[in-house]
Amino acid sequence: MIYSLKGKLTVKEMNFIVVECNGVGYGCRTSYNTVSQLGTIGEEITVYTYMSVRDDNIELFGFSSLQELNCFKLLISVSGVGGKAGISILSDITPESFAFLIASGDSKAFTKTKGIGAKTAQRIVLELKDKISAEDFTGKNIPVVANSVDVSSTSVSEAMEALMVLGYSQGEIAPVLRKCDPSLSTQELIRECLRLISSGNI
Repeated sequence: MIYSLKGKLTVKEMNFIVVECNGVGYGCRTSYNTVSQLGTIGEEITVYTYMSVRDDNIELFGFSSLQELNCFKLLISVSGVGGKAGISILSDITPESFAFLIASGDSKAFTKTKGIGAKTAQRIVLELKDKISAEDFTGKNIPVVANSVDVSSTSVSEAMEALMVLGYSQGEIAPVLRKCDPSLSTQELIRECLRLISSGNI
């Protein structure tokens, strides 16, 4: 398994990049969101990868953040959603928005992506929400320790759930949420938490 690539960006297209590592160029399918966050040709970059191995094809997918990679893995775990559809969805939806849409059950937003119909969108939300609830990731069922973080606020509870969708544990999220203004909206809380986590300011 190739977990990540660190090297020189040699090709940068709408949904495809090539990262040269020690003289070897690795081609990665990727989202528009990742492409827009990468530097210019010739700069050193790091991307987190997922390798899809099938009988007739091997593809490498690359993402600028672990959050987006986690979203991709969740999407392709849904019946009928392949790598191409996953990339298309993540080209239209950021990781923080993706988590919020799943947590809030908004399947309609996924139909805005070309090739994603209403049935597929509903399946994405239903299957991923089932996985979350099966692990007690819903806002009402999260066992929060005393003085950890107040989840009585709907926005805080939804932010907690959405961040768990992205692969963070309750123990990682709670101290970050404590630093945030609970009056913020769910999306603002998610964005602020991701900023604090990425900066190491927790």
